[in-house]
Amino acid sequence: MLVSALILGLLGSLHCVGMCGPIAFMLPVDRSNSFRKVSQISLYHFGRLLAYSIIGLVFGLVGKSLYIFGIQQQLSIIIGVIMIVVILLPHKIIGKYNLSKPLYKGISKVKTSLGKALKKKTADTFLTIGFLNGFLPCGLVYMAVFGAVATGSLLEGSLYMVLFGLGTIPLMTTAIYLGKFLNSTIKQRIQKAIPVFVVVIGLLFILRGLGLGIPYLSPAPIIETAVSAIECH
Repeated sequence: MLVSALILGLLGSLHCVGMCGPIAFMLPVDRSNSFRKVSQISLYHFGRLLAYSIIGLVFGLVGKSLYIFGIQQQLSIIIGVIMIVVILLPHKIIGKYNLSKPLYKGISKVKTSLGKALKKKTADTFLTIGFLNGFLPCGLVYMAVFGAVATGSLLEGSLYMVLFGLGTIPLMTTAIYLGKFLNSTIKQRIQKAIPVFVVVIGLLFILRGLGLGIPYLSPAPIIETAVSAIECH
């Protein structure tokens, strides 16, 4: 399931360029010095990964708490269904019930801090910009968060988000270097592929939650495995 986070990041990075591209284009990188430029961009990405790891840690804890109550399998199915429903529902309905609205004040503060950071050129600026960038609302980040919850583990939840972030790095870096470099046809094809892959991930989570005893894809519940082991003895 962790591999799905990396692929989601890779496929979804075009969406990330669209959402976070303006920030990437405005990075005050030193274009006259190649080494400094690479270092600054690396710090920006590290800041994003740090933010994602914290988000994954928090939501991994949520998943772990639910796991303690013995509803890990059901949780995986619910998250899979939510992923599919979010993709299939019309955008108007999703916009009407935008769950991020209560967070607008916090998001506004992040954007203000981000604006101030973009005006600076100190060594820590790029780390700060990347870190704040990681907390900006994004539909694909929400999908990755669902995956982090479904892991039911602090470390795996954090790792899931980090792998998602790593997947976005190649295209985001290329965007910083080259700006708007993809033609509209390629963009449209990738945009069409993103919902399909999210649905596939949703189906995988449902399959995992069903506990059909398929190695890696749908492992049997831990309790059933333990009972089977006892009966064998």
